[in-house]
Amino acid sequence: MRHALVALLLLSGPALAAEPITGRATVTDGDTVMIHGTRIRLFGIDAPESAQLCQDAAAKDYRCGQRAALALADRIGEAPISCEPRDTDRYGRTVAVCRKGAEDLNAWLVQQGYATAYQRYSHDYVPAETTARAAKRGLWAGTFDPPSDWRRAKRAGGIETRPEMEKPAVAAPAPAQTTCSIKGNISRKGDKIYHLPGSWDYDRTAINTGSGERMFCSEDEARAAGWRAARG
Repeated sequence: MRHALVALLLLSGPALAAEPITGRATVTDGDTVMIHGTRIRLFGIDAPESAQLCQDAAAKDYRCGQRAALALADRIGEAPISCEPRDTDRYGRTVAVCRKGAEDLNAWLVQQGYATAYQRYSHDYVPAETTARAAKRGLWAGTFDPPSDWRRAKRAGGIETRPEMEKPAVAAPAPAQTTCSIKGNISRKGDKIYHLPGSWDYDRTAINTGSGERMFCSEDEARAAGWRAARG
């Protein structure tokens, strides 16, 4: 009986640890979401960084990282998603396959050309990348630096571009900016608009500090900096 109980605990442990994470998601970039405070890196794919520029079919620069984040936010919409943990990286982030209903969102991003298959860690999405490349979708319609190469070049220049490049956190009091939850977004027309938590577009709005977007601690601070409230 004792041996049977030990065996049962050993078998059930990993299963319990791999419980899906389900709920409304906030998109932080093209391959990262947040659910109930848990930061989730999408398994097996790599999307351009928020500040990364790519070139379209006409050789014009565009913000491919922001485009990927907005596409993912639009695809998810207001629906809850479910993320199945595959691993935990050395920075404590959950690495997972996320789905909206039956749809694999990781695969969808690669199929549409918003992200590449991250072959350093998995070959699961290579067929999806091959399809996107053949159809010249998204990134494959023009030219781009693979996201990992882009990060490496920025890192060599002393620029931190992604959580995996950050130094391990040192125990310290929580920084004041964690309470600054108002998102200051700059539209494609150049309008500076701030979004309050709970507002219609809040969850789908991704902030790119490299282009001048920022977080605010109060509406007064946002207005003083030249931002206006979102309509509706």
